[in-house]
Amino acid sequence: MTGPSRIVASIVAIVLLGGAAAAFAIVWRPAIAAVEPPGPLAFDAALVKRGRDLAAIGNCNDCHTVRGAKNFAGGLPVRTPFGTVFSSNITPDAETGIGRWSEAAFRRAMRSGVNREGQHLYPTFPYDHFTNVSDEDDRALYAFLMTRQPVRAPARENQLSFPFNQRLAIAGWKLLFLRHGTYQPDPKQSAEWNRGAYLVEGLAHCGACHTPRNVLGAERNSAQFAGGDVDNWHAYALNDQSHAPVPWDAEALFAYLRNGWHPDHGTARGPMAEVVSNLSSVPSSDVRAIAVYMAGVSGAPTPDRKRQGEAALEQAKSSATSSAKASSVPASQTNAAGASIYTAACAPCHASERPLPYGGVNLALSTAIASPDPRNLANVVLSGVQAIEGERSPIMPGFAASMTDAQVSALLSYLRARFSNQPPWSGVEKTVQDARRAQTAFVLTSPAPRSAPADPQQREKP
Repeated sequence: MTGPSRIVASIVAIVLLGGAAAAFAIVWRPAIAAVEPPGPLAFDAALVKRGRDLAAIGNCNDCHTVRGAKNFAGGLPVRTPFGTVFSSNITPDAETGIGRWSEAAFRRAMRSGVNREGQHLYPTFPYDHFTNVSDEDDRALYAFLMTRQPVRAPARENQLSFPFNQRLAIAGWKLLFLRHGTYQPDPKQSAEWNRGAYLVEGLAHCGACHTPRNVLGAERNSAQFAGGDVDNWHAYALNDQSHAPVPWDAEALFAYLRNGWHPDHGTARGPMAEVVSNLSSVPSSDVRAIAVYMAGVSGAPTPDRKRQGEAALEQAKSSATSSAKASSVPASQTNAAGASIYTAACAPCHASERPLPYGGVNLALSTAIASPDPRNLANVVLSGVQAIEGERSPIMPGFAASMTDAQVSALLSYLRARFSNQPPWSGVEKTVQDARRAQTAFVLTSPAPRSAPADPQQREKP
């Protein structure tokens, strides 16, 4: 080999080695030494209580608990466009849980998405939000989880195709989309607003459901809170693109998040029902802070939007107006089958004028009907709204067993025509079929239904 050739070969070798070293530095993370599982008495009771509240805000139990199984034992399937990822066991079991994790290992998982052994975690665990959580709150969460009942529950194998089954690829995803650093307060905003921002952008990870994602599964920051998809439900837009007939404000958001329903907006259902169930037991000041921040995200309604909301409320309050609307809908927009089903199955509650939670929401105020996506309405009609034991909560029977797909489709089309000024939906029957299939899967794998806290002291009333 000549001198110049030898020089070129050396340069190429150096570049390749440098690239390999850089790739290794990006991908490799060291293991953190195991510790002896700390006993429950190792943690201050006040710290554990704070951790309990934070775990509720983070909705940890619903992602890490399978119906009928032990709390926090993992195994819940999280379906993604790339396959299914199963949640992990976060009880303090020494062999299959996080019992041998130090606080440093726990904090690294929260901040960087790397487990104790040094493996990259799939971002179905929303560490892209949890990186905003403070050291103090990570410590409280660690204390809470380490004082739970240990459960032996080996991890289920993820169902992902190549190359998504290679954890090394996650390092590249993080390089593109993970931004490290805890939340920094905005000095121009109030302390309450900043508290809400810290919770929403961090532990509560609201954007994980309410923000659309790109082709690589990362949140689209340019469309924050513009609406997303989760478990065959549509998580509504929370910004100025909201389709709610009546604009949200901080007071309405607080009542909805605290109680699970609001007379001008309806009832939380689907995954959101689990969220508000958890928020019902945390300090009301945290829930109010979340409401204040999210009201700021949506912004003050425009004059036109405000007038539309006032008109919707006026229509809802006037039974005469509601009756007149029914007869004014052009025949091409209604169907006799849907009208008959509504009269028999829906009107006894939704037209009774009984206030929530014991009467049905006035359907002219329903975001599910006004939304461009009929999935949520199909889900509610099929599965209903389950009562919460010991709580003053809304209830609605499901009609999956008593209505065919064609009947549900006719009902949805009728409700859209009668109670909104939006154009008809397309593909309604396929949406209903998909919802029925998804409902079966949800019943088999969802978290177990929860009752109200057994200890009334655990729930702080607003």
